[in-house]
Amino acid sequence: MFLDFYHDDFFLFLCLLVLQKATCLDSSTPDSGKGRCKSCSNIVAHGFHLVEGKSGHDMEDYHVAEYRNKKSHVLGLFAIFDGHLGNSVPSYLKDNLFNNILEEPNFWNDPKTAIKNAYRATDKYILENSMKLGPGGSTAVTAIVIDGKDLWVANIGDSRAVVCERGSANQLTVDHEPDSERRRIERQGGFVTNLAGDVPRVNGQLAVARAFGDQSLKAHLSSEPDIRHVPIDSTIEFVILASDGLWKVMKNQEAVDMVKSIKDPQVAAKRLTTEALERKSKDDISCIVIRFG
Repeated sequence: MFLDFYHDDFFLFLCLLVLQKATCLDSSTPDSGKGRCKSCSNIVAHGFHLVEGKSGHDMEDYHVAEYRNKKSHVLGLFAIFDGHLGNSVPSYLKDNLFNNILEEPNFWNDPKTAIKNAYRATDKYILENSMKLGPGGSTAVTAIVIDGKDLWVANIGDSRAVVCERGSANQLTVDHEPDSERRRIERQGGFVTNLAGDVPRVNGQLAVARAFGDQSLKAHLSSEPDIRHVPIDSTIEFVILASDGLWKVMKNQEAVDMVKSIKDPQVAAKRLTTEALERKSKDDISCIVIRFG
């Protein structure tokens, strides 16, 4: 009886393993890895590399890089969440934001509205549960690849997505900096400081104007994402997602030029994070490279 149970269990395990391999190949550790979609109509491959910064706090960057089958479609789900004042909020986003987006009833017909609604609902939950999740917050950049044909990118804060199109860098996201949203912040009763030797900050505290969480500043912050749709054709070579630990020390075209000849996306992601360290970036550095074709 025990042997029958063991064999049934082992057979189920093998079936699940084969099903997973039919969708993607993955080779990852928590801070570095790669994978590719085998069943997408266009080839999609990704690599990621994360490095803890030297700012005197624990790692607060989290990432998602995975493939899912849903409603006869293959989805590539990629994200970087750059936390502050703790890791509870970015950890929650890692586990829940994509689920919330995909559970929106209008996702397949109107992805833009679904993403916007899910961002808003997720932030509402974080704020309502701040006693459990803490006072901190997180920026976010998310990318959804549908069947290797369509790319939907969204962000709040200063984590960034840059696409390489015909060799040129094109920023898909918006850096939500306090100076650029000063009017809205002041209209909502807040203020922006510009102290010598420091970056602009909301109420003298936060260096971004949009974020998840941040209960004490929420009256003056926004969680409204900027969203872009990019049809994936032969001109779209790869996309870089990265936290500001990379972009503080590297321009968009520099990053693209540095890795455009590197075909392995994991090697490319590691090359970018290594260069950021050599340029004395002190922040956590997280990078995902997604290659097409």
